[in-house]
Amino acid sequence: MGIIAEVKCARCDRKYSGLRSRCPYCGARRIGRGKYSEQSDDNKGKMLIGILIMAVLVVAVVVLLLTTKPPEGDAVDTGPVIDAGESNSGLPDDSDTSELLNNTPVTSPSEDINTESPTDSHVSIAPSITSVTITYIGGKRTEFTCNVNEKVPLKIKIEPIGVEAEIIWESSNSDVFDIIDMDESGINATVIGLSPGNEKLTVKVGDVTETCVVRVVR
Repeated sequence: MGIIAEVKCARCDRKYSGLRSRCPYCGARRIGRGKYSEQSDDNKGKMLIGILIMAVLVVAVVVLLLTTKPPEGDAVDTGPVIDAGESNSGLPDDSDTSELLNNTPVTSPSEDINTESPTDSHVSIAPSITSVTITYIGGKRTEFTCNVNEKVPLKIKIEPIGVEAEIIWESSNSDVFDIIDMDESGINATVIGLSPGNEKLTVKVGDVTETCVVRVVR
């Protein structure tokens, strides 16, 4: 037997020098005589011990909180206590509300709307007739002579141009001359001599009147 005793590895069952702390063959750690332990087993053991210590501390804190009572002298302030009889003292009652409503002026929506109609300073006024002229072949006529059964085409010129008004042709004596063939516009008309004499032709356009002397001869 040697001086240094040999130990047998508990993992691989091989013998090695007792001076070694680990098996040279499999690396297992020796504990005591011929025993080994894994490094992972040590870590698991330490973790389990830590968990147990934390659990104990948590339980101790919970028990301490549950068993501790607040001091009897400290009262919790829940705010001012409102008396039911004084709850509405700061609010107006029905009579006050109705009085406020009666004293409040009510404005109609129409009051805020400007009802004044805009005045147009440029009001257009329909032009009025200023003059009427009796013409024959483009020339002005205040008198003319015609024979019996002769037809004389006449035309009137109105100023200003384009003004619409009622046109009336009249003969002072329809036995001496008469008016025939007046067109729809009333601008053109024909005078026919019927018997010898001197009579007056009148043309009225609106409020303006123009006359012409007609002499009928044989």
